[in-house]
Amino acid sequence: MRKYLSEIIGTFALVFCGTGAIVIDQETAGAVSHVGVAITFGLIVTAMIYTIGDISGAHLNPAVTIAFWVAKTFPAKDIIPYIISQGIGAFMASFALHLLFPGNTTLGATLPSGSSTQSFILELILSFILMFVILHAAKGSKEQGMFAGLVIGGVVLLEAMFAGPVCGASMNPIRSLAPAVISGHTEHLWVYILAPVSGAILAVVSWQILKKEGK
Repeated sequence: MRKYLSEIIGTFALVFCGTGAIVIDQETAGAVSHVGVAITFGLIVTAMIYTIGDISGAHLNPAVTIAFWVAKTFPAKDIIPYIISQGIGAFMASFALHLLFPGNTTLGATLPSGSSTQSFILELILSFILMFVILHAAKGSKEQGMFAGLVIGGVVLLEAMFAGPVCGASMNPIRSLAPAVISGHTEHLWVYILAPVSGAILAVVSWQILKKEGK
C-alpha cells in the first residue's frame, strides 16, 4: 500500500502543479508563461523522483509502468494497482483545479494546435526519448539515483519547452486523461493515450537491443 499511496500522491502533485501552472497562466493573462509551465513540469517530476523514488519508483505515468513491465523489471501483478493509483491522483488533482478555477474551460488538457497526426508523431517521439532516458538513468523500475531525478526532470522540461505549444508535450496518458474528462475535452484523447504508450515501448525495444549488443 505504501507504493500505491506514493503513486497517488506523486501523480496528484504532478497534475496539480503541472496543469495548475497552465490554468493559472490562462487565468492571469500569461503571468506564468510557457517557459514557466515547462519549468514547473520539470521541477515537480524531479521533486517527486527524489521524494518517493525509493518507495514506488515514482512512475507517475501509466506508459512508464507498462514500459517497465515490457522491460521485465516490473511485476505484472502491480500494473493495474499502479495505474489505478495514478488515475486516482490525477483525477483528484484535476477536480481540485476545477473547484479552484470553475471558469477555466480546459483545466490544462492537452490539445493539438495542428493536426492530430502531427501531435501523435510528436508525442510518440517525445515519449520514446523520455523513456529511453529513464531506462538508462535508473536501474530497474525502482531507483532513486543521485542524478536520475535531475536528468529525467530535465528531459521533461526540455521536451515541454519546445513541443508544448504544438502538442502539449504530455508523454503521460493519465496526465491528459484527467483534465480532458473533467473539462469535457475528450476529442483528442486517443493521441495522448496511444502515442505515449507506443513511444515508451519502442524505447524499451531499443534499450534491449543496446543491452544485447553491449554484451
